[in-house]
Amino acid sequence: MPILEISVVPVGSNSPSFSSNVSKAVEVIQQKGLNYQVTPTATVIEGSIDELMDVAKQIHKNEITNGTQRVVTNICIDDRIDKPMTLEHQIEAVEHS
Repeated sequence: MPILEISVVPVGSNSPSFSSNVSKAVEVIQQKGLNYQVTPTATVIEGSIDELMDVAKQIHKNEITNGTQRVVTNICIDDRIDKPMTLEHQIEAVEHS
């Protein structure tokens, strides 16, 4: 299953903190029922490619509609088709190597 890493940087907001932005993004992900993990610099989401693109688009657009003057959104997609892949498996692979 594809994994998407997303990092949204609001530019032109009234605060240097992003925690409320991350909370809003997590709400979007939870509403979609997708598996995810928040990290210190990004959020990693597991789902079909269509689900991932939809949630990334919604997270990005939410920043604009919430009053941010400029938004920089970075995404990275890991889509392995030769064998099954999950967030948990990827973490275990690193921890056991």
